Amino acid sequence: MIYSERIELHPRVCNGIPVITGTRIPVSVILEQLAEGESWEEVLTGYPELRREDIQAALRYAKSSLDHTEVRGVAYA
Repeated sequence: MIYSERIELHPRVCNGIPVITGTRIPVSVILEQLAEGESWEEVLTGYPELRREDIQAALRYAKSSLDHTEVRGVAYA
């Protein structure tokens, strides 16, 4: 699965932040809920319009975003 098929960035949808295609659910909301310890099943119950593939796409999008971000000012021991 290619995350770009499930993630949409459009200036007229939620001010251009990444959302799940066809919804107004921001990727950041999904990631925040997972980070807070919610299970995939809880996220899917809270947003019945989502599918498991949407959560996978959100995670892959986040990984891809991090892979393409230059980290500055980080000291490594």
